[in-house]
Amino acid sequence: MSDALAAAAAERRRRRRRDRLEKILFVVSPIVLIAVWELATWMKWVDTRFFPRPSLVIVELVEMVRSGELPKHVWDTLARIGAAFVLGAIGGVATGLAMGLSRWVRAALMPIVAAIYPLPKVAIFPLILLIFGLGETSKIVTVAIAVFFQVLFPTVLGVTGIPRIYLDAGRNFGARGLDLYLRIALPGALPAILSGCRVALGVALIVIVSVEFVGSNSGVGYLIWNSWQLFNVNRMFVGLMTAAVLGYLAALLLDSLEKKLVPWRL
Repeated sequence: MSDALAAAAAERRRRRRRDRLEKILFVVSPIVLIAVWELATWMKWVDTRFFPRPSLVIVELVEMVRSGELPKHVWDTLARIGAAFVLGAIGGVATGLAMGLSRWVRAALMPIVAAIYPLPKVAIFPLILLIFGLGETSKIVTVAIAVFFQVLFPTVLGVTGIPRIYLDAGRNFGARGLDLYLRIALPGALPAILSGCRVALGVALIVIVSVEFVGSNSGVGYLIWNSWQLFNVNRMFVGLMTAAVLGYLAALLLDSLEKKLVPWRL
């Protein structure tokens, strides 16, 4: 018994050391990359017209934060992503649950979904602009469509992957309609849904930056595109770094959410 307790304690210590090492690597690796980049610019290994020194980019970033310009761009982008993600994810989960539980719904909708899904969502942005105009709605709808499909397919796979015995047991105990969706299908498909949401959030950031290139006068995408047009490379890299940080923070947020909702997977 004592040997088992000692082995368990040793395993916990190994896990803590591994977790600390992972956290250190998370912090150190970007710092090392920036240091190498800075060194490469000083040594003239790269063309500073296209790859400016990180120190100058950071100076530009600090100035944009102080002036309030960068926070405004970030807020506008996050507001669009937030609204679009909620709409697209709810629609994707609801439709995916229906398609997963009913072969008739799946047979009716799958051809339509399969035909629309491969279309690049940025490519249909002009059509959405014609329908909804140049306002915020067109951007939100475009991103919501992209999120919808990224969440839909994992949800369908998650529901169809639930062992049949669980669905039959639920029905035998009187689960019908909404109860079947919320008490059996949704919890059973939740790991797949969260995996889809992880991908969908990254896709949402890609799409919103893309549509902000041409259909906005604010946002991180607009900042990048406008800086390129003016050949202000420092500002352009501020926008690129901001987009990268937003993607990283989104991944951390979903990691935390997944640990709370489906801890048995970790």
